[in-house]
Amino acid sequence: MKTRELAYTGILAALIAVCSWISIPTAVPFTLQTFAVFLTLGLLGGRLGTLAVTVYLLLGAVGLPVFAGFHGGLGAFLGATGGYLVGFLFTALTMWGAERWLGKSAPVFLGSAVVGQILCYLFGSVWYYAVYTSSAGPVGMFTVLGWCVFPFLLPDAVKLALAWLLSRRLAPALRISRR
Repeated sequence: MKTRELAYTGILAALIAVCSWISIPTAVPFTLQTFAVFLTLGLLGGRLGTLAVTVYLLLGAVGLPVFAGFHGGLGAFLGATGGYLVGFLFTALTMWGAERWLGKSAPVFLGSAVVGQILCYLFGSVWYYAVYTSSAGPVGMFTVLGWCVFPFLLPDAVKLALAWLLSRRLAPALRISRR
């Protein structure tokens, strides 16, 4: 790994942390964490982008307050929304695999990002369902989707589009070579 690649990986892992702290107050507040994950993958590509997401998750796992609400530690993964954190890794791995097998075109990036986000929603929602029902009682899966997925569909689509546009503009300026 080149020094530049290592530096960008660390910087973008830090960017994911900073964006997770930024909360947009709406009827259902959301963070810019997903935007930063997509931007990281758009700038660094699948291999280094997955490494940056992994570094971010490991920083949180050891207790640094890098997650939304300045949380960190293994408890963040074991809580009801911990599945969505792990889902970011599924998103990154999906995009890496698509890039590796299908190339680095815009349709591949956008399509794999959508599939990756669906996997993140799926894993996170099943995890939320399991943790919530074991601690608070039974709830329907459609209710979980209403709490955890449906309100975020439009904001996540906007974040994906903005991350894609920004990564296309920034990559040449930063002289990032996406192998």
